[in-house]
Amino acid sequence: MASKPPVAVLDACVLYPFHLRNVLIQAAFDGLFDARWTEDIHEEWIRNLIANAKGVSRERLEATRDKMMTVLPEANVIDYHALIPGLDLPDPDDRHVLAAAIAGQASVIVTWNLKDFPTSSLQSHGIVCISPDAFMMALHALFPDAVIDSAARARHNLRKSLPTADEFIDAVARQGLTAFAAILLREATRLR
Repeated sequence: MASKPPVAVLDACVLYPFHLRNVLIQAAFDGLFDARWTEDIHEEWIRNLIANAKGVSRERLEATRDKMMTVLPEANVIDYHALIPGLDLPDPDDRHVLAAAIAGQASVIVTWNLKDFPTSSLQSHGIVCISPDAFMMALHALFPDAVIDSAARARHNLRKSLPTADEFIDAVARQGLTAFAAILLREATRLR
């Protein structure tokens, strides 16, 4: 890879959906970007998933979090709390994400909640906010073959229920990666 991978904080809303989380974590594991998160971010997606998905246990989700932390040990940002009071965002409850980005030396926050991270609040920190779909498209522009190979590995992570390539692409599209799914559809033979 000729370009240096970006450093990106993954907001709780992008770790919440299963297929989206799988694609992003695999891409980070494959070195396409350096992921960042915090215990607060993990607690938020776990708490919300437990509240909204019947039959999903905290223990299972904590095991998933622990695996994520094992495969990406450098992702966990710890010294960010002191930055929170000095930050200004439309929703004060999102300041911990920006603080994590600053402390984790991230240039990107990946989130569906773009309006919660206005450019005017991020610009002075050299950080941009981007949707997961736009983020995966940007990674594809930087590392086209590596991103497709990573998506194929993400599909094969699902050993218990290994979806067909088409089922995997449909699942990724349903979780909001519509532009990226269109690329995967064009490259479907490589996902097998």
